Amino acid sequence: MENTTAQQVQGVSMMAAAMFFLPVMDAIAKWLSTVDSVSPATVTLFRFGFQAMLAAMIIVAMTGVKSLRPVKLWGNLFRGVLMGVGGLCFYAAIKYMPLADAIAVFFVEPLMLTTLSAILLKEHVGWRRWTAVAIGFIGTLIVIQPSWELFGWVSLLPLGTAASFAFYLILNRRYGTADTTLVMQLYAGVGGTLTTLVALFFGAAFEISDMTFGLPANALSWSLLFAMGVIATTGHQLITNASRLAPASLLAPFQYLEIVMAVLIGLFVFGEFPTASKWLGIAIIVASGAYLIWREGKRKASEPAYN
Repeated sequence: MENTTAQQVQGVSMMAAAMFFLPVMDAIAKWLSTVDSVSPATVTLFRFGFQAMLAAMIIVAMTGVKSLRPVKLWGNLFRGVLMGVGGLCFYAAIKYMPLADAIAVFFVEPLMLTTLSAILLKEHVGWRRWTAVAIGFIGTLIVIQPSWELFGWVSLLPLGTAASFAFYLILNRRYGTADTTLVMQLYAGVGGTLTTLVALFFGAAFEISDMTFGLPANALSWSLLFAMGVIATTGHQLITNASRLAPASLLAPFQYLEIVMAVLIGLFVFGEFPTASKWLGIAIIVASGAYLIWREGKRKASEPAYN
């Protein structure tokens, strides 16, 4: 049964709130790595570690220790591994790249999801959606090109985040959600923490500065790291609840508020502002991604027609 208008408005409000909070978390990560000299891998470790701790505490307080046991342990842990890889890529990228640029490139994720759905899930993708995918990737190249000249391979790291998250969503489609959202967040945090620990091991072995561990030097840094865990837990809970209250086609435009917030934060906190060419690329990515999400909703409503 379709949710009521009031429920859909509530879902949209939750999505908008999440899009306000999540760029703040990314800005904190950038601040920690650029101002407080905390390595991106250390930031990632505490981001997922605090998320796991908070989710576990909430679950125990609400339903008891027995509720910590998941129905699908390995599936949830692997989702966490994908999120951990994505976090490592993204936090390393925003240490060097403007925040808005990195988030704009990340929003190529709906395009990757469409491509992976066709390859892995054998979903039919018609010419309209393939055209949107191609146009969206052109927009991505427009955003990446100036960053490539400045930062080289680092400019491609947000693509790694987008790919990881697209695979994460593929797993959600394939295996469903047998566990509660809090349990999924708990084991996403555990999987992300374990992944980061492995990265730190190799970072130390090969002397990769961005992948080495170092404790924060002051109370403010510790507070900011804990805040990241709170924002991650709250933001992803809002997104999950929003998805249950409103259709993806209605929520899609509000997801792109994250880019708007990233531009504002980048401008006022870091003195960053996208160039005209990057605005063009961002607009193309947003339009292509929004179209794909809208088309997916229309396709599901009118199956078996595919376009």
